[in-house]
Amino acid sequence: MAGRRALERKGLLLVVSGPSGAGKTTLCKEIRAMVPDLRHSISCTTRHPRPGEVNGREYFFLDEQTFEKMVERDEFAEWAVVYGHHYGTPGKALAEMMDQGRDVLLEIDVQGAVQIKRKFPEAVNVYLLPPSITELRTRLLRRAGDAPEEITRRLRQAGDEVRSYRQYDYIVRNENLKDAVKELEAIITAERIRTTRLNVSRIEEQVAKEFATGGDSVPGEPAGSPRKRGA
Repeated sequence: MAGRRALERKGLLLVVSGPSGAGKTTLCKEIRAMVPDLRHSISCTTRHPRPGEVNGREYFFLDEQTFEKMVERDEFAEWAVVYGHHYGTPGKALAEMMDQGRDVLLEIDVQGAVQIKRKFPEAVNVYLLPPSITELRTRLLRRAGDAPEEITRRLRQAGDEVRSYRQYDYIVRNENLKDAVKELEAIITAERIRTTRLNVSRIEEQVAKEFATGGDSVPGEPAGSPRKRGA
């Protein structure tokens, strides 16, 4: 076939979620650096930035009043209250990227993933599991900026959220970051060439055009010459 353009397809919406401390942000950052043409949908939150976080990069950090006004104007594709804070995905930016055929990576909580699946049934949902509850606790304790009661609440909710993994298309266990990145990359590669995403009519048109112009001829053999059966 002539060129990659024959494989035109719909944009892929990849949703990565899992319990707090599973390593979603780190994994998504690594996969964006590795996989070309993968856009990141930046969520909004009312929680305070952690050390090193930048407004507009990890999240859009909003006050509760601004967030609630956006909810009233129906500006979120999904939103939820998680660990006492509001989180939401701006709907307009997400829709624009999808309409342009862009592949979009969405890092959200379990509640948000359920809402996205209802609105975008074609979304690919990946659940990120931590190696163990012990390692999850260790990661949360190492994280700067969270109070002890916040960590306790996150651990308690993680136990409830893990049971929802059956609702996802794929599970990636984040025992080793490099392995987890490879597994997520493999998922993206496979989903990008899934038949249901491809512009099949364009492919058929391309193939028909190539064969009509002699694409089935053998070098040194006149176009239209009879071929032996089984050749």
